[in-house]
Amino acid sequence: MGVMIAGVYHLEDPAPDSKLDGAYRRQASTIRNALPGDPVEAGRFHLYAAWNCPWAHRVLLTRAVKGLEDVITVAYARPRRTPDGWVYDFEGEYSDSLFNVTALHQVYARVDPAYTGRVTVPLLWDRVENCAVSNESADLVRMLGTLEGYGPNLAPPDKLEQIDYWNAKIYPHLNNGVYRAGFARTQEAYEAGFQDVFAMLDEIESHLDTNRYLCGDVLTEADLRLFPTLARFDVAYHYAFRCNLRRLVDYPNLWGYARDLYARPEIGRTVKPDIYKAGYFSPSELRNPLGIVPLGPEVDWTAPQDRRSLSPATS
Repeated sequence: MGVMIAGVYHLEDPAPDSKLDGAYRRQASTIRNALPGDPVEAGRFHLYAAWNCPWAHRVLLTRAVKGLEDVITVAYARPRRTPDGWVYDFEGEYSDSLFNVTALHQVYARVDPAYTGRVTVPLLWDRVENCAVSNESADLVRMLGTLEGYGPNLAPPDKLEQIDYWNAKIYPHLNNGVYRAGFARTQEAYEAGFQDVFAMLDEIESHLDTNRYLCGDVLTEADLRLFPTLARFDVAYHYAFRCNLRRLVDYPNLWGYARDLYARPEIGRTVKPDIYKAGYFSPSELRNPLGIVPLGPEVDWTAPQDRRSLSPATS
């Protein structure tokens, strides 16, 4: 999220396209190759990610739920981008063990020295072939989520129709809808994104009244693609992106569902509210010129919920 123009990273909110209607349009991912190797050889793949990026969060969740944390290494960028984009330290929590880069654009330059596209996370690198596999989170979630020999199949054939249905609706209306509202540059564009966000939340809330997960009794990739937006909603999108009709905690089913997912240790440990606030309330001429990060809200992710009663035969 951020753009490279003539090789220079621009930190400000993405500009609308040439139609000048004020609407935010996300540029397409540019590196989309198939995942070589199945099962995955331990240590072969290296993931560039950031805790505050929801698209990277999808892949981190898939890696965790599939039990790939000891198989795929990760370089976590520092929580806030800089004028140099996503950056790394030389050592410690926010360092890169593969190339020891100080900025992600240095990795993209290994793909193509003349690369001037978007420098984004997630990006999966193949150590054996010494090349980038993909920077499209949806592709990575599907490829990793269906690997044989590791955890549950997150896109089982009998659920694919339902998974694709929810993915196709949730991505434009909610996952990207909050950005269409938050990065809008006209009232009309903001309202279009805002209305889509809450219409989608309302639809999911109704569906979850009788379904533990989006696709019934089984956790699938559709849930892992939805969850990062829910995890950020009350601490970031509700305030920073003006998606303030209702909070996640105002939806009984959605809030219970989110806490049900969070209660899984492999999912709960990927949630970083303070990092989200630091990122979404970073200095921005359009959205937060003073760069003040709010101290609230308090959100209790450990509050009791009884979603298991909707699928007592599963855990």
